[in-house]
Amino acid sequence: MAKSDKSVFERFSDWATKFTGSSYAFLGATAIVVIWAVSGPVFNYSETWQLVINTGTTIITFLMVFLIQKAQNKDSKAIQIKLNELIAANEKASNRIVDIEDLTEKELDQLHCYYEKLADFAEEDEDIHTSHSIDAAHRNQDYKHEFFKKKHEEWLQKNNKPSQ
Repeated sequence: MAKSDKSVFERFSDWATKFTGSSYAFLGATAIVVIWAVSGPVFNYSETWQLVINTGTTIITFLMVFLIQKAQNKDSKAIQIKLNELIAANEKASNRIVDIEDLTEKELDQLHCYYEKLADFAEEDEDIHTSHSIDAAHRNQDYKHEFFKKKHEEWLQKNNKPSQ
């Protein structure tokens, strides 16, 4: 993406995020606090002197919350896209997992429980390369269901025949 495609706000927020996370910003903030503390005797530690630092830090904190959230949203979106690409590129991964961030918390909890069970299966396997994707597990479940149904029908036929 070319720089010209970014809005003024996006360019500013990218710069501000990088700057506020830098050593220079920390040193600047430390210098302001030291200057404020040293100036206490000059202002007789007045309420106005205290109000200056309280107001300044409150405003900066308020603005930083939105800046941090914007940076977090952008990073999260980029990570999700990268993970989706890895899922799409891996032949053993289930494509159903792409964009699961749109699911409800309850649906994510159900998937979490499912993957805990898959992890248990994987721990039991001797071959670490065995696939335990959702699709493979679904096929396995279908196979087990059909196998049980067939065995059950055989049992019913065997037990429902008249004795000879």
